Amino acid sequence: MEKKIVKSICRMCGSACGIDVEVENNKVIKISGDLDNSVNKGRICIKGSSAVTWVNLPNRITKPLKKTENGFVEIEIEQAMDEIAEKIKKIQERDGKQAVGIWKGEGIGFSTNEAMARRWAHAIGSPNYFSNDSQCYSGRYVSFNLNYGFWPEADLRNSKLIMMWGTNSPAAHSYWAQHINDAKAKGGKLVVIDTKYTEEARVADVFILMKPGCDIILAYGLMNEMINRNLVDMEFINKFTKGFDELKEYAKTFTKEYVKEHTGIEPSIIDQVVDMMDVAKPAICSWPGTGLEHSANGASNCRAVSFVDILLGALDKKGGMLETIGLKSNNLKPYGTIDVEETPIGSIEHPVLYELYHECDSLGLMDVILSGKYNGKDYPFKALVMTAANPTLTNANSNKVIEAFKKLELFVVKDLFMTETAELADYVLPAASYLERHELHYNAVAQSVFLAPKIIENDIQTEYQLIKGLADRLGAGKYFPWKNEEELITHIIEPSGYTFQDLLNNPSGLKHAEYEYDKHEKRLERGEKVFNTPSGLIEFTSGILEKYGYEPLAKFNVLPEYMKEENEEYPICCMTGARKVMYFHGRYRNIPELKRAVPKGYIEMHPNEAKKYDVKTDDMVRVTSRKGSIDIAVKVMHEKAIYPGSVQITHGFADCNVNYLTNDDYRDPITGFPSLKSICVKIEKI
Repeated sequence: MEKKIVKSICRMCGSACGIDVEVENNKVIKISGDLDNSVNKGRICIKGSSAVTWVNLPNRITKPLKKTENGFVEIEIEQAMDEIAEKIKKIQERDGKQAVGIWKGEGIGFSTNEAMARRWAHAIGSPNYFSNDSQCYSGRYVSFNLNYGFWPEADLRNSKLIMMWGTNSPAAHSYWAQHINDAKAKGGKLVVIDTKYTEEARVADVFILMKPGCDIILAYGLMNEMINRNLVDMEFINKFTKGFDELKEYAKTFTKEYVKEHTGIEPSIIDQVVDMMDVAKPAICSWPGTGLEHSANGASNCRAVSFVDILLGALDKKGGMLETIGLKSNNLKPYGTIDVEETPIGSIEHPVLYELYHECDSLGLMDVILSGKYNGKDYPFKALVMTAANPTLTNANSNKVIEAFKKLELFVVKDLFMTETAELADYVLPAASYLERHELHYNAVAQSVFLAPKIIENDIQTEYQLIKGLADRLGAGKYFPWKNEEELITHIIEPSGYTFQDLLNNPSGLKHAEYEYDKHEKRLERGEKVFNTPSGLIEFTSGILEKYGYEPLAKFNVLPEYMKEENEEYPICCMTGARKVMYFHGRYRNIPELKRAVPKGYIEMHPNEAKKYDVKTDDMVRVTSRKGSIDIAVKVMHEKAIYPGSVQITHGFADCNVNYLTNDDYRDPITGFPSLKSICVKIEKI
């Protein structure tokens, strides 16, 4: 009987915590935290430990499935790959290279897999790469890059004041919660701004219940008070920023009285938070969470929250917002090396998103599939390869998503389980979990690189084998010359000086750079371009936005839909997407011990609304938007636990899928993000 413990990286969510995996006879029997990992220091969440059940579930897909008139039948992997490649080849010959795309889900891969998917699309001549990022992450990525020219990281452990806007670390980023606790143990303060009372709010020094979609109003209210009190670091502003005068003038509107009128937040709260800033500066982190980008004003929300740090000179300071040093590596992404001719879907409507992140528009894809047109011209899109995503549950306007996927001529899904999306596919390929392949990981704050090694031996096809196998069959194999993942990872890390063996020998991570602060000061002294923005400065007024005809300063330009007078038919603001710690978007509801904890979806309701509709907890209601309806059980909240006049429905429950309600046409003009946090609905008791 062979028994061993192997150190690895958990991939049950995006946090990538260090774990110890206990294996017996090639089977995972226990997962616990890696005490030697500097990121999570041995602590993991319930998702991480439940991977033992997840990876061993009896209903895992282990053989390729092909849809026939009589349902799915098992076939061999080589047959599946040959048939898929032949269909792709015929579609591209008939309809053009752009007619095929790839969609990277986060269920079985992360940064390396994303780069491979992008590379594969370009290698076969298509510009059309899609991912889950088009509804989570890329909105903030764009916003940060418009401000700084890079994605900063919050030095939470050393911060004296942490302001978390629309994010709930215990449920979404477990090790962030540990870092916040470390900061609080050293005297740091925590301010939580959210539309509902969360796990993170329980440990906050100040909790601010925020009106949905109005974070930018509070952010400018804080900035106006900071300016009035002369708390702004003008030396930093004058040396390193552009557009402060415009910001200062715009902020004048946001008096404490204005903020109270539009959000209900008392002036004393603004005074209290600004007092805390005065004590803590510059060791301050003001972090915009996913909740802020899910708004028709999402990019401006995120940018304005980030302006708070900038005004206090908190960039690249201990306890502030860090400009981290990445690993020297070879970039697999194809941009600038593998050119394509066709126009990427979404690049015309959302040119800023495409310029900064090269992300195609997953919502716009549905319209292209259904209409066969893009930008008023014929644009056939017939085939999609998808790896471990479930957009019929997680994308806005599920009815349209399902209709579009049914119209595809070829739909391939690679996943561990038969999801609602996989049921629509022509081919379903088994996927290797993170325990069954090699995968490279980075942690920016720790400035460390990690290897999640292959622990379980089996013959399930990995993502790289899918990508390389299709590329070889389609005449694009030269772009994937590495015979396996070990060779691929060796190629990626070669410029760093590390080897694959180095990663194996350091299973709790290799720190590739020591931290140095004030790097912008040093670049300025050397006469180098200080920031990767058009002006070379931090930009309150963005040169990129100006280039494309947008308002260059983050402003409250787009009202949340529920605040418009014409929405009398749907008078309630419905928020979606609040995380549950045991789930990750649409995943893990098939793990029995997690399902028992939260077995069904609820509409979380303020007592005022419960009284209005004469309902109590576990009563059923019908919720209707202009896109669709669902029936769902009620959960009445404490009066201070959710913003009055609003309700919240967590996504990912198939029997009450909130994305039947969400809009795909009321979106942020810069990023294209849907307004998932402020849908107009009506409610009827059943």
